[in-house]
Amino acid sequence: MSFPAEKHDSIATFFAAYRDQLALAAASVSAAALDRAQAVLADAIGRDGAIFACGNGGSASISNHLVCDHARGVAADTGLRPRVHSLSSNIEILTAIANDVAYAEVFAHQLALAARPGDVLIAISSSGDSENVVRAIQWARDNGLSTIAMTGFGGGRTATLAEVNLHVQADNYGVVEDLHQSLMHVLAQYLRQARMDADLVHVRKF
Repeated sequence: MSFPAEKHDSIATFFAAYRDQLALAAASVSAAALDRAQAVLADAIGRDGAIFACGNGGSASISNHLVCDHARGVAADTGLRPRVHSLSSNIEILTAIANDVAYAEVFAHQLALAARPGDVLIAISSSGDSENVVRAIQWARDNGLSTIAMTGFGGGRTATLAEVNLHVQADNYGVVEDLHQSLMHVLAQYLRQARMDADLVHVRKF
């Protein structure tokens, strides 16, 4: 049944129901997939490979935020120097590609300009079927990049194309995006603390 399944007359009851949906969605995320995702990212960072992220709408915001947490955040106290880029952030190149080529190519075309074999693409799409995200992950697969997807709803084509799929079992965009944002933070904070001295972990702010 889709959420919300009924009208709420009180924001308190709506929040309580939304909170329950968040808990169910969080519990649906595969721990094995999370472990594979962190391993892919740790390997790329250790090899000085680049990490690219992309998404539309709210997923574009997560992609942009990811740069902060996976670059500056992971670097703090670790000696690591992650190279992280959002394909959703530069309005000039996005509109140039959309105008001159096609909007469906805005992410894949950027990868063709900047990515190299051994890099990583994190593709964020609640539906898993955003055409520009699907084309980006297909290009990445065809050109030697590792691929991590964050999906919701039915997973879409992105879920089947990705090497690792972090799937959130939910059918509400807010819930899916909230969990994608949390997964982004979890990956970054785990990678950071894994490389920190143990005596620093309990005194640093995460």
